[in-house]
Amino acid sequence: MNHFTSKDIWQGIILFGLNAATYKMALANSLLELSSKGMTEVEWEVLSESFLKQYQKRLATTKMPQQSNPSRLTVMERIVASLQSKTITYDEAVNRVGAKGLNDVVPRFQTIGSNKDIVDEHFYEIDFGKKIIIKDPLLSFSSQDREQLRSELLARWSLLEGAFSISTNNIELANDIREIYLLTGYERTSLTANIPFLSGYQGGICFYCGEPLIDSIHVDHVLPRQVLNHDEIWNLVLAHRDCNLLKSDKLVGPHFIRKLIARNENIMGSNHPWKHKISTALGETPKKRARTLQRHYDNVKKVLGAYWWGGLPSYNPSSDPFYKRLITVINNPDIGVPR
Repeated sequence: MNHFTSKDIWQGIILFGLNAATYKMALANSLLELSSKGMTEVEWEVLSESFLKQYQKRLATTKMPQQSNPSRLTVMERIVASLQSKTITYDEAVNRVGAKGLNDVVPRFQTIGSNKDIVDEHFYEIDFGKKIIIKDPLLSFSSQDREQLRSELLARWSLLEGAFSISTNNIELANDIREIYLLTGYERTSLTANIPFLSGYQGGICFYCGEPLIDSIHVDHVLPRQVLNHDEIWNLVLAHRDCNLLKSDKLVGPHFIRKLIARNENIMGSNHPWKHKISTALGETPKKRARTLQRHYDNVKKVLGAYWWGGLPSYNPSSDPFYKRLITVINNPDIGVPR
């Protein structure tokens, strides 16, 4: 290591990182700014606030994606959006950054590619959750060095955003739609209590493969939570663990939307109090509910793109036992069996 300068090592981190998101660029900018003030011990809250300000500034001037998966927003994008919509306070935002935004990037920053041994703790040491200790190599950068390195990392940040945007069509429209759902959404809640309730209305089978639900049952958001940002019952179904993992945050095929509409009508045909939640969210009549759910599907399609996941190769909607269950036939007299 002695034959490499600190500037060489820093540029290696920035230019040769394995970046699934832009977090390294934001942290790098924070480190340059904090060390320029001569700070040696940076409290976790101070680092969190600096990191938050990087994204506040960045997202105020761009609507470009901040990670490689177009179906997801980063934790930082969500925190900034919640702060902008005034659903959380500034102090709450800083606390969330400290708890959720820094937990991966701070330990992983000092790597070149996937190699941690080259850098080790060259620029800082970590007292995780409490502080980082900035070391001499970072403190000793000249103002000219800092300006050059900052310019390089901002250029790298822009290149990453451009690469992430390649798989995302209509970026501005997609982000506008996301912001609507973020504004009306809320933090994730525990969903396991919904399993007994949902099972009967789903006919006791996996929503995605049509086979009986036995073990490893997951509650899944048909339209990805990463877009809708809520846990409303009309969008929740039960699935096998493996089916849920295969589906992940993908857009589902239209046949699953048709099935979700029918499943919701099964709930509406009952006297369960939660049917009022569905009626309030989607509409008072079956046609209104179907139209509203279709509108949500179309919105998600604009965010994720038109490519959809149709289920397992063995799944055939026309032989799905869900449509042959008494509850489905009674509550959906006009739907018939899909072909």
